[in-house]
Amino acid sequence: MTAVTDQDHTEQAGNAVSGESGESGESGDGESDGQRPVEEPLPEAEAEVEPEGEDEHARVERVETVSGPEGGPERDEEGNVSEAPGRAPADGHAGAGRGRRGARSGSPEPVDAAAPADDDSADAWDDGLIARRVTAETEQAAAMEARGHNAPPAAPLTYDGPLHSRLDALRELVGLSRARLDSRTLAEAGQVLDEAAARRRLSGQHTVVAIAGATGSGKSQLFNSLAGVAISETGVRRPTTAAPIACSWSDGSASLIERLGIPPRLRRRPLQSAESEAQLRGLVLVDLPDHDSAAVQHREHVDRILALVDAVIWVVDPEKYADAILHERYLRPMAGHAEVMFVVLNQIDRLPGEAAEQVLDDLRRLLDEDGIVLGEYGEPGATVLALSALTGDGVGELREALGHFVTERGAPARRIAADVDAAAWRLRPVYATGRRTGLSEAARDDFAARLADAVGATAAGEAAERAWLRNANRACGTPWLRLWRWFDDRREPSTGRLPVRAQPDEEATARQRVEQAVRTLADRASAGLPAPWAQAVREAAVRGSQGLPEALDQLTARAGLPPGRPPRPGWWPVAVLAQASMTLLQIVGGLWLVGQIVGVMAPNLGVPVLLMVAGIIGGPIVEWSCRMAARGPARRYGVEAERRLREAASGCGRARVLDPVAAELLRYREVREQYGRVVGVG
Repeated sequence: MTAVTDQDHTEQAGNAVSGESGESGESGDGESDGQRPVEEPLPEAEAEVEPEGEDEHARVERVETVSGPEGGPERDEEGNVSEAPGRAPADGHAGAGRGRRGARSGSPEPVDAAAPADDDSADAWDDGLIARRVTAETEQAAAMEARGHNAPPAAPLTYDGPLHSRLDALRELVGLSRARLDSRTLAEAGQVLDEAAARRRLSGQHTVVAIAGATGSGKSQLFNSLAGVAISETGVRRPTTAAPIACSWSDGSASLIERLGIPPRLRRRPLQSAESEAQLRGLVLVDLPDHDSAAVQHREHVDRILALVDAVIWVVDPEKYADAILHERYLRPMAGHAEVMFVVLNQIDRLPGEAAEQVLDDLRRLLDEDGIVLGEYGEPGATVLALSALTGDGVGELREALGHFVTERGAPARRIAADVDAAAWRLRPVYATGRRTGLSEAARDDFAARLADAVGATAAGEAAERAWLRNANRACGTPWLRLWRWFDDRREPSTGRLPVRAQPDEEATARQRVEQAVRTLADRASAGLPAPWAQAVREAAVRGSQGLPEALDQLTARAGLPPGRPPRPGWWPVAVLAQASMTLLQIVGGLWLVGQIVGVMAPNLGVPVLLMVAGIIGGPIVEWSCRMAARGPARRYGVEAERRLREAASGCGRARVLDPVAAELLRYREVREQYGRVVGVG
């Protein structure tokens, strides 16, 4: 049986597949359909994958080393020339190969006339096995490239409305968070967006499925069984698969395979059959290296491609199905990708009796512990199967499940949706919180009250009230009391209404009160927020507090009491006139008495004494009445002065601290809403 490649069924297809895969005879795939295998088992040294950077000259040098010093054909132990695997190329190609060989060795190639001729070949290859691999790979790569470029472009992938909305929300979320979160936190979300955009531009008619497994699990054997032809190398040597190999069941998948970084020389086509093409049309199957390989490069291949494929088939064997590396490094982190995951228990032919069902039940138990939802009873989830790639038992069931899976054309979108879910879950600690967040009105009022207390708004109001009363007493008091107060003021000048310069300890106390108010506000505003956003809120509050005490001092000076005396109510002139009348009565009565004493006026003590008593008693009564009447206006005047200071302090604190903190909280509210859209809530 020969492999069919992308070379339009040219005769070199068999050589390309057999030369690349280096198939060992142990798998038994060559005799699965009753035909005699035409592949010769490769020696171990020749079966290794050649370095990608090796040019043709270096490969020919390797040919000369392996084939022998004289460059002759390989011979078996009896000295006979080995048969060429696969079909021979046309005469022109064979002659060209011999010409190149002869030019380097300096002698023409001998032709063994006794070599047996195959029914499908006119001439036999005679320039060594590795040289045949070089020529076949070169021709196959050229043919696949030509066919890939000539194939009609496949329709791009389309996302449904909910997924498209979630991707837009994730993009908006990342944009709003770049200034608040570090790049490492947003790296996975950005990668999901990049991969979603890249996958959307590619074919939506193909589904890329990777076969992954541990060393010796038989994944390459299963890969060959699904393809119907030996493509991937199998054998007892570990690791066997050194580089990923892709097999496509239909045209138009070249861009998808290029995205995986698989070179053309490692791209194959399955056995051409109408049933296989109808069942698996659109499938691109990728055989990965062992995920537990000792070679670091192999594990890097696995991790890189697993992040790009649409689905994955995990192949486990009865010995290593519970391997901690598999479950902790791959299955458990990919639990959210259950709908695009197949878990296959291979090598059940090695289990006697009901042991296969017992191992399969235990595998289901482990998957359930990993958080992987199993697709049973029609529910969406991972498909778990048991099979034997060696005997073919259960392979048909897997092929049928793959056929339905590929026909739905929904795996790429489900994979992207699962990636979005995984990225959103890892971002949950920096966006979601179980507490109510934000600044309450009580917190705002408390901040304003603390600032007002720091600038002394209450004390300023009380001082304004005392100033108003003092002015009223001066205006409505008796002349003798006013004269005494004037004399007292001249003797010991009072500060009056002039602002008294604060002492250093008072200034320090005011500054400490402002800082304490800012810290209290920042703690209340950041309570319940995720750590990055809480830090952003505190930083905004600290930035705003710089220079706040000085700004409050300036506002206090501008918004304090107006210059000059406090305003007077309308009844003050009446009170002043009454007080003047009382004083006039005292003066008239006193003069009358003096006139009677000196004999200028007739003696009459009653009237002047009555006038003097009326003036002496009436003056304090008028003063007391004015003081009682001035309490209300004085209180209102002090309250107004306190209100102006409070508003000034509150406005300064709002502009410098509250507004930046509120902006951070608003940004968090926006990203929280976007995060809700990403996770599908709200």
